[in-house]
Amino acid sequence: MTDLDNEIRSLAATRHLPDAHLDKWLQLDEASRAAVLELARALKLRTGQIVAALDLLDEISVREKTTIAALLSRPSIRRLVDGAGAAPARGHAFLDELRAMRFPRLRETIERLEAAVAALRLPRAIKVVLPRELSSDELTIQLTVSDAAGLDRLLGMLMEKRGELTRILSMLAGSDEV
Repeated sequence: MTDLDNEIRSLAATRHLPDAHLDKWLQLDEASRAAVLELARALKLRTGQIVAALDLLDEISVREKTTIAALLSRPSIRRLVDGAGAAPARGHAFLDELRAMRFPRLRETIERLEAAVAALRLPRAIKVVLPRELSSDELTIQLTVSDAAGLDRLLGMLMEKRGELTRILSMLAGSDEV
C-alpha cells in the first residue's frame, strides 16, 4: 500500500466515506487518485460531495474516454480549485461544473430558463425560483412584502407578467423552446 493510498484511506475514514466509493477511488490510476485527493482537500469536500464527485467523474471519464486526472486538470476545474473564495462555495461550484460536463443539455436549458426569468425584470421583492437541476416542472415565486398595498402592487406586477411566466412554466414542462 502506497503513501497516497494511506492518505486516501485516512481522508475516507475521517469523512466516513462508504466502502464502495473508497474502493472506486482506490481503483483509479495513480495520477487520478492523487488529483481527487488534492481536490477533496483543497475544496474541503464533505462526504456526499466526494461521493457525487467520484460518480460524476467516473461517468464523464468513460463517456469522454479520458482519465479523471485529465478531467481535473481542465482550466474550468482548476479555476474553481485554485480560485479565491470560501471552500464550501467552491466545492458547490465544482459539483455544478461536473454536472454541466456530465449533462450539457441540462446546463443549456437551465441557462435559457434563467435568461427568461431575468428578462422579466421583476423587482427584488419578487423572486422566481427554478427547481434545482430541473427536477420538477414546478416554479416557486416568493414575495417579500410588509403591507397590503405592497402585496397588491407585487401581485399586479405578477399579473402583468402572467403570459411570460406561463411561457417559463411551459419551458419547465418541456413543451416550449426558448
